[in-house]
Amino acid sequence: MISHVFVGVTDFQRAFRFYSAFMKELDLLLKFCDAGKPWAAWMAAGHARPLFIIGAPYNGASAAAGNGQMIALLAPSRAAVDSAYGLALQHGGSCEGPPGLRLEYHPHYYGAYFRDADGNKICVCCHDAPPVQAA
Repeated sequence: MISHVFVGVTDFQRAFRFYSAFMKELDLLLKFCDAGKPWAAWMAAGHARPLFIIGAPYNGASAAAGNGQMIALLAPSRAAVDSAYGLALQHGGSCEGPPGLRLEYHPHYYGAYFRDADGNKICVCCHDAPPVQAA
């Protein structure tokens, strides 16, 4: 359904360090990075799409976060949500909601919310039930 998502940033190198810090936790691989353009994109292994792209706005104006807009990235586990959230905050992100269950969505929704330095709101979430503990 979605080909790609493009997030505008004002300082490409800062944004690239920020997003690169936690993309591996989400099992997302760098597809390309061109600091001269500037832009970079990540994808899931073995899939050409969708892409998550960061870069300078095409029109050359300053990037600005939208009010009410958010991008949610799937995490392979609840531990990956925790780790990605921690890495995002360590690399300049700000908290919009710590990792935890969000029962108002469904019984297994586990997510965390943060903003990058440009104010873009990002969610990392896992929809899976927790692993069954052996007795």
